Amino acid sequence: MRKRPIPGSSGLVRPMSLLGDPVLHAPCESVTDFGPALDRLIEDMFATMYAAPGVGLAANQVGVGLRVFVYDCPDDDEERHLGHVVNPRLVEADGVVVRGPEGCLSLPGLEAGTERFDRAVVEGVTSDGAPVRVTGTGFFARCLQHECDHLDGLVYPDRVQGWRRSRVLRAARRAPWAGRG
Repeated sequence: MRKRPIPGSSGLVRPMSLLGDPVLHAPCESVTDFGPALDRLIEDMFATMYAAPGVGLAANQVGVGLRVFVYDCPDDDEERHLGHVVNPRLVEADGVVVRGPEGCLSLPGLEAGTERFDRAVVEGVTSDGAPVRVTGTGFFARCLQHECDHLDGLVYPDRVQGWRRSRVLRAARRAPWAGRG
């Protein structure tokens, strides 16, 4: 049996797009070219996510406006979920709404209590075009919703209201990386 390489092990770490970068705030385009360039992008996204370190990464976070995300994320039972989704669609988000701390690699060092559903289902395809359906609960559901938001041009502060939103946006303006996006 041939052993599969670890995702990202041959990838390059790409620069991270930061809050304010236009690519983060525009809806991403559907992937239409399922070739070596897509495989390279996914490999580089895993390498970038692990280097950050993070549990999920959308293509626009590395400056590519395509509908792709990768993940290596535990759920609330510490079960590991590892994979990628091309042209994902959030088809279900339900269950209890939980406000929990949420951060983002594009807003390094910041987090805010963000409301998310406790269960999420994403459908799309793999890099070779095979259909995929990913179901997550707890923290992994939060990750799936977060990455789908990125591909729609949203960042988690767009989901936060009131004083929490004001606080995270104020902290972002004062962050050492502010103005680099």
